[in-house]
Amino acid sequence: MMAAEVEKFALAEWLDGAVFLDFDGTLVELAETPDTVVVAPGLVPVLASLGERLQGRLAIVSGRPIAQIDAMLAPLKLPVAGVHGAERRDYNGQLHIATAPSLDAAQLILRALVLAHEGLLLEEKRGALALHYRLAPGLRVQCEQAMAAALAAAPGTVLLHGKMVLELKPAATNKGSAVAEFLQEEPFKGRKPVFVGDDTTDEAGIAYAQELGGIGVKVGAGPSAARCRLDSPQALHAQLADAAQTIPRPSTGDTP
Repeated sequence: MMAAEVEKFALAEWLDGAVFLDFDGTLVELAETPDTVVVAPGLVPVLASLGERLQGRLAIVSGRPIAQIDAMLAPLKLPVAGVHGAERRDYNGQLHIATAPSLDAAQLILRALVLAHEGLLLEEKRGALALHYRLAPGLRVQCEQAMAAALAAAPGTVLLHGKMVLELKPAATNKGSAVAEFLQEEPFKGRKPVFVGDDTTDEAGIAYAQELGGIGVKVGAGPSAARCRLDSPQALHAQLADAAQTIPRPSTGDTP
């Protein structure tokens, strides 16, 4: 990926756009395990208010399954793309599931590694496998070797390198393709996309948003094609809160 010249970013200036947010490392701080992340107090009502002011043009695009996002943001239910676009719930609540290659052989390889070493976590999702080694960073090479074998055993998949995680997922979907599908539907259709993410797995969404004349925003340090940067999830929270207050509420006659 290429480094981009950093531009000033203000979410409130994209009142006519469509906003797509990654979850882990973007909306919430990364944690030792996926189930120990903490949603900051007040974040859910801010997202609800922003979604209303954007007339529904707010979606989560995550590597997590949709069910986990719903549980984390309850009682709020936003449009969501989960497992890097392998599953997606549109604005009307309809669920779209992409065809996924068989992961049976890959599961056997990765389960054997996890059983042999403490500190590893295998997250088994619909159509994807994520191997977390945050609690055992010294096992990175073994994890990479096992994932390479799992990749060879699962034609039609690709390997993503994230922050202390390796993920096997369908090759046909990514966060960019998820954004593309949202943009074919109301209320996102015809809008310039804003994509905010923190990891290499978000670069497909960032690149696609910028190809369409929108903007990509990188949260935290590291190389990225994003034209804008935010220091942390807290900085994003401030942007979300400001936009939720600044963007005018839709009039009663407006419909998504």
